[in-house]
Amino acid sequence: MIENRLLKANLAISSGDDPDAVFQHSIFCQTCMPYRDPGEEVRIWERTQGFAHLRMEAGAALNPHTKKWMDVGLPFGPKPRLIMAYLNTEALRAGTPEIEVQDSLTAFIKRLNLSTDGRSIRTVRDQLARLSASDFRLGYAQGDEATTIKATIIMGFNLWFPKDLRQRVLWPSSVKFSQAYFESLVQHAVPLNETALSALSHSAMALDIYAWMAQRLHRVRTRQLVPWVSLHDQFGQGYARLRKFREVFTTALGQVAAVYPGARFDLHEKGMYLQNSPPPVLKKLITKP
Repeated sequence: MIENRLLKANLAISSGDDPDAVFQHSIFCQTCMPYRDPGEEVRIWERTQGFAHLRMEAGAALNPHTKKWMDVGLPFGPKPRLIMAYLNTEALRAGTPEIEVQDSLTAFIKRLNLSTDGRSIRTVRDQLARLSASDFRLGYAQGDEATTIKATIIMGFNLWFPKDLRQRVLWPSSVKFSQAYFESLVQHAVPLNETALSALSHSAMALDIYAWMAQRLHRVRTRQLVPWVSLHDQFGQGYARLRKFREVFTTALGQVAAVYPGARFDLHEKGMYLQNSPPPVLKKLITKP
């Protein structure tokens, strides 16, 4: 199934049709959210890559039935990456940090050809709730200067709680980006190909590699080596052995190459050589409909 999806995406992208662009913040193109559930006991997640820094802190939401705060875990896996791309795109397209998500998110899920069965929808809703409740700090540090966006990315959200707490489904009907995040997004949005995201939606690592290459390859001036150790630091969460990471990374990179045919790179015993490449989507002006 994955191979067929990648093949169809490759044919569509290689045909030269004007792709639909979705957008990711450059910080999320350089640093990674968890691939797997880190567990309820893990409340803080930090990642650093080059000048980019990410800190996530799990939050809580008020339950209207118990009138008590309920801990919500950290977002993880492919879904929050896709959700952030969707929210970013909707906010940029509308020119406002407030997004109505209940109907439009379902349409986005269908566009990505993700399953819309009950289990899949519950997973999307749960990950959206985790994103909504978490506090984020995004930062850039270079030399003696550092810039930090210290704000909840999603500033406000409405959650629906079922009365049967065993069927916990948290479904934001609307979300609102913090003004600081929205302004930063306008300045640092990286365009991605929606067809490519759909094809890679099975793998958080593949989505991260694709986003990283999308924001980096077009800025490479001369052939540049990224050592295996650096690749492991960035993408190797959960893989203690470098050899095993190399196997998994190589497989994911092959999937990314199928949906980013313009990417120029070489794998080597030393690491990954990057070469100047066109971005997967040319920068597009987002205007209000």
